[in-house]
Amino acid sequence: MHDGHDGPYPAPITTPARQVPAEWIDHNGHMNVGYYSIALDQAVDHMFEDHLGLGLDYVARARQGSYVVQMHMHYIGEILQGESITGRFTLLDHDAKRMHIMGELVVDGTVRAMAEQLVMAVDLTTRRSTSYPDWAQARLAQMKSDHADHPRPPQLGAPLGIRRKPDES
Repeated sequence: MHDGHDGPYPAPITTPARQVPAEWIDHNGHMNVGYYSIALDQAVDHMFEDHLGLGLDYVARARQGSYVVQMHMHYIGEILQGESITGRFTLLDHDAKRMHIMGELVVDGTVRAMAEQLVMAVDLTTRRSTSYPDWAQARLAQMKSDHADHPRPPQLGAPLGIRRKPDES
């Protein structure tokens, strides 16, 4: 038995909204940088569970989890206490063991943060990378196809660094 579904998958996948709690707010009066990652992680859990069938039940049953092995976050706008945030996800690419995902945190239709993640399947017994099962790979292929024409933001794949004008040192 596999939870989730075989598609078609909406592009992007939108996860349930949640309000930003007071404990996520820092001394600058906005959501602390660390909670952007927590909000994104909790939202991606919905995508894994509701759409791909790779959520908590699968992890417990198969002893296989999905690990984020790389992430690059772009902070585009502030997120404030009490605002309602929604996660949106697009599958950019995948192979037998990995997924390249774009996640966005959205408030009132405006993207406030965008992150790229490289996610890898890990056998929880050996603690080594492994392939996703065939049924999950088929779902990933369908999702990638369904997401192929979804617009990509300019931040996608952007390098980290200080951008200088040609006459600056």
